[in-house]
Amino acid sequence: MPKRSSKPRDVNALARAIVDEATGEAPKDTRNPHAVALGRMGGLKGGKARAANMTPERRAEIARDAARSRWRKPGT
Repeated sequence: MPKRSSKPRDVNALARAIVDEATGEAPKDTRNPHAVALGRMGGLKGGKARAANMTPERRAEIARDAARSRWRKPGT
């Protein structure tokens, strides 16, 4: 799956975005600020809360698997 980009792919759309930004007509952020705050709250405590609920053996197992994945040769 290709990575998403905030930049328009079409040359004309890119030109329009540049002109809008230069003239101060750039679109406003349409995200709900309350939803953003809730998502951030969960994101800030997620890793710590997950680690607190795991046994040391399970954390070590996850770390071993991560190290194996990082050092694995491509195609194996």
